[in-house]
Amino acid sequence: MPFFKMKATIRTQGRQFTVTEGDILKVNRYPDTEEGSDVEINEVLSVGEGENAVFGAPLVKGASVTAKVLENKRDKKVIVYKKKRRKGYENKRGHRQELSIIKIESIKSA
Repeated sequence: MPFFKMKATIRTQGRQFTVTEGDILKVNRYPDTEEGSDVEINEVLSVGEGENAVFGAPLVKGASVTAKVLENKRDKKVIVYKKKRRKGYENKRGHRQELSIIKIESIKSA
């Protein structure tokens, strides 16, 4: 029987991800974290795969995912441009999202 990495579905920074150990994700910046620090994610929606899967209602009690912050950076600039024709109205703004690059270290089930 082949070896499978454990899967988990997590909710972090307002988004959901299905992850396995070793995955690298781009998420909204974790406040008060630095590169190399560990983050524990307790909002686990499901753990396991196939017949061994455990689903929470809404969260799985006692399950957690540990991730390491690899980098804090800013995403590329997104330009927001508004215009109303024949009115002389033009508005141009830019936005750069703050991001954290994280690597999933371990998945603990209940």
